[in-house]
Amino acid sequence: MRVVAGRARGRTLLAPRGSATRPTSDRVREAVFDILSSMDEVEGASVLDLFAGSGAMGVECLSRGADSAVLVERHPAALEAIKRNLQVLGDDVARATVVRADALEYVRRAPDFDLVFADPPYRFDAWPQLLEALAGRCRLLVAETGWEGATTPWSPGPGWQTVKARRYGGTLVSIAKPEIPA
Repeated sequence: MRVVAGRARGRTLLAPRGSATRPTSDRVREAVFDILSSMDEVEGASVLDLFAGSGAMGVECLSRGADSAVLVERHPAALEAIKRNLQVLGDDVARATVVRADALEYVRRAPDFDLVFADPPYRFDAWPQLLEALAGRCRLLVAETGWEGATTPWSPGPGWQTVKARRYGGTLVSIAKPEIPA
Protein backbone atom coordinates (compact mmCIF):
# COMPACT_ATOMS: atom_id res chain seq x y z
CA MET A 1 0.00 0.00 0.00
CA ARG A 2 1.13 3.53 -0.76
CA VAL A 3 -0.10 7.07 -0.26
CA VAL A 4 -1.77 7.89 -3.58
CA ALA A 5 -1.36 11.69 -3.75
CA GLY A 6 -0.43 14.86 -1.94
CA ARG A 7 2.66 15.74 0.08
CA ALA A 8 3.34 12.14 1.12
CA ARG A 9 2.64 10.67 -2.34
CA GLY A 10 4.33 7.34 -2.98
CA ARG A 11 5.27 6.67 0.64
CA THR A 12 4.72 3.10 1.77
CA LEU A 13 1.97 2.27 4.26
CA LEU A 14 1.92 -0.84 6.42
CA ALA A 15 -1.07 -3.10 6.95
CA PRO A 16 -1.79 -4.27 10.51
CA ARG A 17 -0.69 -7.79 11.36
CA GLY A 18 -3.41 -10.42 11.47
CA SER A 19 -6.75 -10.72 9.75
CA ALA A 20 -8.79 -8.35 11.95
CA THR A 21 -8.56 -5.56 9.35
CA ARG A 22 -8.79 -5.34 5.57
CA PRO A 23 -7.04 -2.19 4.37
CA THR A 24 -8.65 -0.24 1.53
CA SER A 25 -6.66 -0.93 -1.63
CA ASP A 26 -4.70 1.81 -3.39
CA ARG A 27 -7.08 1.54 -6.37
CA VAL A 28 -10.19 2.08 -4.24
CA ARG A 29 -8.60 4.92 -2.26
CA GLU A 30 -7.57 6.64 -5.48
CA ALA A 31 -11.12 6.35 -6.86
CA VAL A 32 -12.69 7.62 -3.62
CA PHE A 33 -10.34 10.59 -3.44
CA ASP A 34 -10.92 11.42 -7.11
CA ILE A 35 -14.62 11.74 -6.27
CA LEU A 36 -14.01 13.71 -3.06
CA SER A 37 -11.53 16.04 -4.79
CA SER A 38 -14.01 16.75 -7.56
CA MET A 39 -16.47 17.73 -4.82
CA ASP A 40 -13.79 19.89 -3.11
CA GLU A 41 -14.30 18.04 0.17
CA VAL A 42 -10.78 17.20 1.40
CA GLU A 43 -8.60 20.30 1.50
CA GLY A 44 -9.15 22.19 4.75
CA ALA A 45 -11.52 19.52 6.15
CA SER A 46 -11.72 18.13 9.64
CA VAL A 47 -11.74 14.35 9.16
CA LEU A 48 -12.92 11.45 11.28
CA ASP A 49 -11.65 8.00 10.25
CA LEU A 50 -13.72 5.37 12.10
CA PHE A 51 -12.57 1.74 12.17
CA ALA A 52 -9.30 3.23 10.90
CA GLY A 53 -7.42 -0.07 10.43
CA SER A 54 -4.14 0.94 8.79
CA GLY A 55 -5.05 4.64 8.94
CA ALA A 56 -4.65 4.91 5.16
CA MET A 57 -7.77 7.05 4.66
CA GLY A 58 -6.76 9.53 7.36
CA VAL A 59 -3.16 9.63 6.11
CA GLU A 60 -4.39 10.22 2.56
CA CYS A 61 -6.60 13.11 3.75
CA LEU A 62 -3.76 14.79 5.61
CA SER A 63 -1.40 14.27 2.66
CA ARG A 64 -4.00 16.03 0.47
CA GLY A 65 -4.40 19.06 2.74
CA ALA A 66 -7.05 18.24 5.34
CA ASP A 67 -6.69 20.46 8.40
CA SER A 68 -6.97 17.61 10.90
CA ALA A 69 -7.79 13.94 11.22
CA VAL A 70 -8.93 11.82 14.14
CA LEU A 71 -8.32 8.11 13.58
CA VAL A 72 -10.41 5.81 15.78
CA GLU A 73 -9.51 2.15 16.21
CA ARG A 74 -9.74 -0.36 19.04
CA HIS A 75 -7.45 -3.21 17.93
CA PRO A 76 -3.85 -2.97 19.27
CA ALA A 77 -2.15 -4.26 16.09
CA ALA A 78 -4.06 -1.73 13.99
CA LEU A 79 -3.20 1.09 16.40
CA GLU A 80 0.49 0.27 16.03
CA ALA A 81 0.19 0.27 12.24
CA ILE A 82 -1.62 3.63 12.31
CA LYS A 83 1.08 5.22 14.46
CA ARG A 84 3.81 3.93 12.13
CA ASN A 85 1.91 5.00 9.01
CA LEU A 86 1.37 8.51 10.29
CA GLN A 87 5.14 9.00 10.33
CA VAL A 88 5.14 9.25 6.50
CA LEU A 89 3.52 12.67 6.98
CA GLY A 90 6.63 14.18 8.58
CA ASP A 91 5.72 17.42 10.39
CA ASP A 92 2.09 17.08 9.28
CA VAL A 93 1.70 14.22 11.77
CA ALA A 94 0.87 16.90 14.36
CA ARG A 95 -2.51 17.34 12.65
CA ALA A 96 -3.46 13.72 13.46
CA THR A 97 -4.96 12.32 16.63
CA VAL A 98 -5.15 8.58 17.27
CA VAL A 99 -7.90 7.40 19.61
CA ARG A 100 -8.23 3.89 21.01
CA ALA A 101 -11.99 3.44 21.33
CA ASP A 102 -15.07 1.70 20.04
CA ALA A 103 -16.16 3.73 16.99
CA LEU A 104 -19.83 3.98 17.97
CA GLU A 105 -19.02 5.06 21.53
CA TYR A 106 -16.55 7.65 20.24
CA VAL A 107 -19.06 9.15 17.79
CA ARG A 108 -21.64 9.58 20.53
CA ARG A 109 -19.34 12.00 22.40
CA ALA A 110 -17.27 13.42 19.52
CA PRO A 111 -17.35 16.93 18.09
CA ASP A 112 -18.67 17.59 14.58
CA PHE A 113 -16.50 16.81 11.55
CA ASP A 114 -16.61 17.83 7.90
CA LEU A 115 -15.81 14.42 6.47
CA VAL A 116 -16.31 10.99 8.07
CA PHE A 117 -14.98 7.65 6.84
CA ALA A 118 -16.58 4.48 8.18
CA ASP A 119 -15.11 1.14 7.14
CA PRO A 120 -16.34 -1.35 9.76
CA PRO A 121 -16.11 -5.12 9.47
CA TYR A 122 -18.44 -6.20 6.67
CA ARG A 123 -20.74 -7.95 9.17
CA PHE A 124 -21.18 -4.76 11.22
CA ASP A 125 -24.81 -4.60 12.32
CA ALA A 126 -24.93 -1.25 14.14
CA TRP A 127 -25.24 0.98 11.06
CA PRO A 128 -28.58 2.45 12.22
CA GLN A 129 -27.06 3.52 15.56
CA LEU A 130 -23.91 4.88 13.91
CA LEU A 131 -25.87 6.85 11.32
CA GLU A 132 -28.17 8.25 14.00
CA ALA A 133 -25.16 9.37 16.03
CA LEU A 134 -23.60 11.02 12.95
CA ALA A 135 -26.79 12.70 11.67
CA GLY A 136 -26.31 16.45 11.43
CA ARG A 137 -22.73 16.15 12.74
CA CYS A 138 -20.84 15.87 9.46
CA ARG A 139 -21.06 17.25 5.95
CA LEU A 140 -20.27 13.98 4.20
CA LEU A 141 -19.96 10.29 5.06
CA VAL A 142 -17.89 7.79 3.07
CA ALA A 143 -19.03 4.27 3.96
CA GLU A 144 -17.24 1.12 2.87
CA THR A 145 -19.34 -2.03 2.97
CA GLY A 146 -19.29 -5.54 1.57
CA TRP A 147 -21.04 -6.24 -1.71
CA GLU A 148 -20.56 -9.95 -2.31
CA GLY A 149 -23.61 -11.92 -1.31
CA ALA A 150 -25.70 -8.79 -0.70
CA THR A 151 -29.22 -8.89 -2.07
CA THR A 152 -29.39 -5.09 -2.23
CA PRO A 153 -26.75 -2.35 -2.09
CA TRP A 154 -26.07 -0.65 1.23
CA SER A 155 -28.42 2.24 1.93
CA PRO A 156 -27.89 4.84 4.64
CA GLY A 157 -31.62 4.94 5.34
CA PRO A 158 -33.83 7.79 6.57
CA GLY A 159 -32.17 11.12 7.22
CA TRP A 160 -29.39 10.49 4.69
CA GLN A 161 -29.10 10.97 0.94
CA THR A 162 -26.70 8.86 -1.14
CA VAL A 163 -24.62 11.15 -3.33
CA LYS A 164 -22.59 8.46 -5.10
CA ALA A 165 -22.12 4.72 -4.83
CA ARG A 166 -19.46 2.71 -6.63
CA ARG A 167 -18.66 -1.00 -6.57
CA TYR A 168 -15.04 -2.18 -6.58
CA GLY A 169 -14.99 -5.98 -6.64
CA GLY A 170 -16.49 -7.14 -3.35
CA THR A 171 -16.49 -3.62 -1.87
CA LEU A 172 -19.18 -0.96 -2.15
CA VAL A 173 -18.18 2.64 -1.44
CA SER A 174 -21.13 4.93 -0.73
CA ILE A 175 -20.90 8.67 -0.22
CA ALA A 176 -23.85 10.10 1.68
CA LYS A 177 -24.83 13.39 3.22
CA PRO A 178 -27.34 14.17 5.95
CA GLU A 179 -30.68 15.39 4.65
CA ILE A 180 -31.55 18.92 5.63
CA PRO A 181 -34.98 19.09 7.28
CA ALA A 182 -37.52 21.16 5.34
